[in-house]
Amino acid sequence: MEISKAEITSAAAAEQAEELRGAEILVKALQAENVKYVWGYPGGAVLHIYDAFYKQDSIQHILVRHEQAAVHAADGYARATGDVGVALVTSGPGVTNAITGIATAYMDSIPMVIVTGQVPTAAIGLDAFQECDTVGITRPIVKHNFLVKDARDLAMTLKKAFHIARSGRPGPVVVDIPKDVSFKKVAYTGYPESVEMRSYNPVRKGHAGQIRKALQLLLTAKRPYIYTGGGVLLGNATAELRTLVNMLGYPVTNTLMGLGAYPATDPKFLGMLGMHGTMEANNAMQNCDVLLAVGARFDDRVIGNPKHFAQNERKIIHIDIDPSSISKRVKVDIPIVGDVKDVLTEMIAMIKESAIKPDAQALGGWWEAIEGWRKRDCMKYDRGNKEVIKPQFVIETLWNMTKDADTYITSDVGQHQMWAAQYYKFNEPRRWINSGGLGTMGVGIPYAMGIKLAKPESEVYCVTGEGSVQMCIQELSTCLQYNTPIKILSLNNRYLGMVRQWQEIEYSGRYSHSYMDALPNFVKLAEAYGHVGMLIERPQDVEPALREARKLKDRTVFMDFRTDPTENVFPMVQAGKGITEMLLGSEDL
Repeated sequence: MEISKAEITSAAAAEQAEELRGAEILVKALQAENVKYVWGYPGGAVLHIYDAFYKQDSIQHILVRHEQAAVHAADGYARATGDVGVALVTSGPGVTNAITGIATAYMDSIPMVIVTGQVPTAAIGLDAFQECDTVGITRPIVKHNFLVKDARDLAMTLKKAFHIARSGRPGPVVVDIPKDVSFKKVAYTGYPESVEMRSYNPVRKGHAGQIRKALQLLLTAKRPYIYTGGGVLLGNATAELRTLVNMLGYPVTNTLMGLGAYPATDPKFLGMLGMHGTMEANNAMQNCDVLLAVGARFDDRVIGNPKHFAQNERKIIHIDIDPSSISKRVKVDIPIVGDVKDVLTEMIAMIKESAIKPDAQALGGWWEAIEGWRKRDCMKYDRGNKEVIKPQFVIETLWNMTKDADTYITSDVGQHQMWAAQYYKFNEPRRWINSGGLGTMGVGIPYAMGIKLAKPESEVYCVTGEGSVQMCIQELSTCLQYNTPIKILSLNNRYLGMVRQWQEIEYSGRYSHSYMDALPNFVKLAEAYGHVGMLIERPQDVEPALREARKLKDRTVFMDFRTDPTENVFPMVQAGKGITEMLLGSEDL
């Protein structure tokens, strides 16, 4: 009797197979994906996985002090490197503590795999100790999730998880593993080399006809504008964007999430746009005749009131890898679905071949209008103040000191976040790490920890406030244990500053629960965690303090800057207003 080729292959595979526990297969999968770090916190449902980690040394596990910080740190690592971040948490409260971190990554399209422990398969649905419906709870805030019920499915599930997380529009993927699945021994024949998913096949190449139509529109524009978002950074398309802008000589803006895609010090860059964007960036957005949107989503913080935005006639070209993002909030004229790097590359090649050149005369007039808006100097503040530290001054000083160094800036959420975005001039991609979509307080220190592990030779600064920093301040302990010497700049104004600003403007100064009455001594607190603490109360001490902190290369330094409690973030567009209806200072209130 003749043996078939399939039977021979099957027999060979059986001979090569080794018996491994599910937890060991998980570790092998992570190794195959070149995972270097996993941030996590152990618990009953993941003890078999932790035992498997104990037996290997190629992946470093970072023990955080709270599961939220595990996901944030993995998220920060992913944002800075472009690699998939990995976090590991136990069932029940481990999962629910991780939810904020998962939602944060989802809103900003960050590639992550979160491995969660689950009660044994036989106990699922029976209200077992530390059980929760992980798949149900996380479904609205993940790109995809899996519940693995058979250890034989683990390798392929992990392959799918990493593929989904990093391809198309990136995002977090949850893999829920019951305790018995991580313990069971099954035959393991190796990690899959490739994966095919019939139901998931994101488009990479843009439609050539649409790109040609877009180019025709772009090259004949009188008042062109290039508006880019986080998708340019996520798609590693900054080189292509810079080439395109320089070829055309058109003005360009970045969203909060897109800062660094185009050099902030280049004259063609009009600054960040949106609620706290520059006058020139917002006015150009409203008055352009052709808008090229790349990897951005026209969200409420960018365009303000959609009806106001729609008042002016303009043609819109929108490039995005996610078709659901196109015409979601603003109707566009030429949609191009595809990977932004590929589409921009094709666009550049077509421009080189095109006989049409931009209208130099019209472009000159457009730049004159832009320079007129620029002259208003919407970013001015009281630079001469010698009595109280202006928060903007701290950021400007930091920028002047670190602009020639390889520097990463993380921030928490609030006024300090906006000042960092406005006054630190990001010239390179992936150097500005903040929570944009969800606006999560507490991310700053975990982000910085994750980045410092990935980039040990770089300078990593966390810009925060006395409110935000207390939400994950326990991670100062993790910083000490794993030697991640970050520098923390707390712009301490004794208020939940952005809440106070809105209460001043919208609620007639009724400061309901936005004042911090019982703050810790941050210097002593930093020292209690084994770090260096500094209190800075005078403007003339800002630069010396930063210089001293920079010298302490191997220490985490917490700098408590006592800043002006009355300072507001300007420009500002109030909710419901159009993006050109800006408040430029307290005189507009």
